[in-house]
Amino acid sequence: MTSAAPEPTPAQGGYTAKDLSVLEGLEAVRKRPGMYIGSTDSKGLTHLAYEIVDNAVDEALAGHCSRIEVVLHQDGSIEVHDDGRGIPIDVNARSGLTGVELVLTKLHAGGKFGGNGYKTSGGLHGVGASVVNALSARLDAVVRRGGRVHTMSFQRGVPGVFDGEGPKAPFAPRAGLSVAGKATKTQTGTSIRWWPDLPLFVKGSVVDITAVRDRLRQTAFLVPGLSLSIRGEGPEGHPEEVFRYDGGVRDFVEHLAPDGAVCDPIHITGSGNYKETVPVLDDQGHMITTTVERHCEVDVALRWGTSYDTVVQSFCNVVRTGHGGSHQNGFERALLKTVNEALRTTKVLKVKDEDVVKDDVLEGLTAVITVKVPEPQYLGQTKDELGTPGVSRIVADVVSKGLKAEFLDNRKRKTQARTVLDKVAAASKTRQAAKASKDAARRKTALESSTLPAKLADCRSTDVSRTELWLVEGDSALGTGKLARNSEYQALLPLRGKILNVQKAGVGEMLANAECSSIIQVVGAGTGRTFDLEQMRYGKIVITTDADVDGAHIRCLLITLFARYMRPVIEAGRLYAAVPPLHRIEVSGTKEPIYTYSEKQMLQTVKRLEASGKRVKQPMQRYKGLGEMDPDQLAETTMHPATRTLRRINLGEIEMAEHSLELLMGNEVAPRREFIINSAGRVDRATLDA
Repeated sequence: MTSAAPEPTPAQGGYTAKDLSVLEGLEAVRKRPGMYIGSTDSKGLTHLAYEIVDNAVDEALAGHCSRIEVVLHQDGSIEVHDDGRGIPIDVNARSGLTGVELVLTKLHAGGKFGGNGYKTSGGLHGVGASVVNALSARLDAVVRRGGRVHTMSFQRGVPGVFDGEGPKAPFAPRAGLSVAGKATKTQTGTSIRWWPDLPLFVKGSVVDITAVRDRLRQTAFLVPGLSLSIRGEGPEGHPEEVFRYDGGVRDFVEHLAPDGAVCDPIHITGSGNYKETVPVLDDQGHMITTTVERHCEVDVALRWGTSYDTVVQSFCNVVRTGHGGSHQNGFERALLKTVNEALRTTKVLKVKDEDVVKDDVLEGLTAVITVKVPEPQYLGQTKDELGTPGVSRIVADVVSKGLKAEFLDNRKRKTQARTVLDKVAAASKTRQAAKASKDAARRKTALESSTLPAKLADCRSTDVSRTELWLVEGDSALGTGKLARNSEYQALLPLRGKILNVQKAGVGEMLANAECSSIIQVVGAGTGRTFDLEQMRYGKIVITTDADVDGAHIRCLLITLFARYMRPVIEAGRLYAAVPPLHRIEVSGTKEPIYTYSEKQMLQTVKRLEASGKRVKQPMQRYKGLGEMDPDQLAETTMHPATRTLRRINLGEIEMAEHSLELLMGNEVAPRREFIINSAGRVDRATLDA
């Protein structure tokens, strides 16, 4: 004896089996369209066109289609026509449906599940055409096959017959194909025209013509010899465009590249096998798990350009995998490993240098990665990411061998290969410099919160518009300068000897140099890309060196430091060079000395004084260093705003400034030697301090 099931209690919320529902067939698609096409906006509406075009492209990949046409009709419908074999019209024994009705009304039905229909294909879940049908107010299919033209129509996935044009025409459900006429045996193919069921989509959604056009152009690159066209009808129609490219991915790379080329496109092809465990149907129709061997074909083209942008696009069976996947991962892994090996082999990277990283190699790279795989595993129906694990190793092996052959074994490409390797190495150094600069800025903040360098004689004012930082040469100048300055707004930082030539040294060496790091810390605004002019602790920075050859060299080294790592200071006109006097002329009968700032000015002054009958006391004082001046003399001639002369340092023409810095301070010795030899005649040796 059985008892009745107890009634649900209030705590169970009245939730019973009658509340459960099962969505049959295409109902699931109409209920949750976003699961199948990604979204219900214009992007999802455009995706419907991709699904039908991809089916036609699969015919081309199988070698049975040479032309695909897309027509955007004035009434909002879209039509895709191909000259392939045509959808099968015979009856499927298992379902009792014709091939046309089967693929357009049943989810997960098609010729791409491991049979003999397709070796490789973009579609593989068997839902593309049926999803389009489910989301259409009307769909008309025309199949030219077997010497006849067969037709079949659907309303929201239900087969039947329309009495008139458009989705609003009277409709009567009816199964089976209709024969509309005869066709020659050579006239084969499929035409699908559909009117999207707009209430299922976000209001205002439209097919993106530009996106469809770009998809067709992209496909033409990936399937050489296939002709694809698009046109829009009506007064605002899109003129017909036809795409066909016989150069394949090499042409595609040139089309995608946003910059000038550093090297010619590198084309790499190859293939390999991998094993995969998949469920298959046995002779009794039961699903069993078995291991099968798959074949993967790889076709890659890449080239480096002059810019810093990276353009990498990957495809599986002609379908764009916008989020990459296993094939793109294998490509990037092999690219990084092979380039590092080539950099070491060619000695572009020294033993002490760090390996380059992926971002260094990708800088300026344009690449197209395509694979052809039977039954690929995608992460989602929209096929944005390839998940087949075995593909990664095959792509890596093919790319690694191809790049080694181009970089190390191809003598014709030797110069271009070296240019590429130099570019990658330069990108690595720039990245390391930026990181070091950022680290320096972080250290700067920590240091400023504690103490500034002990040797800094700071000023009292915090008003940046008034304050000045004087970089002076040595402790002797510091002693005199402390007495000569106005400590309210003038700060002094002594430099011991010559600082590092930063044009030759790297960022790490520069930051390790005590004098350079002290200057950066005291200026207080960071270095390189992290330099912030608003954080400067002083309104002016004044380089003050002795009026001799060593002083001129130190001044040049300091200007190089600011130009290389603190350029905004120069650009803002806040870097100056002090102009201390060179001579002190005393005239008999007067107490006020006369200061001159060059040999020429001194001679002219003496000549003028003697011509007026005045006697110049001999010997005249020639200043060899600022430390030789009395504090009053230094203040009057060099530091007091009312009487001093400051020379502002500016960049002038950027290219000329860069050229001068590299010529005078760079690593190349030969151009500098030539410059010195050619300029030797312009030097007055009598004015040099020996």
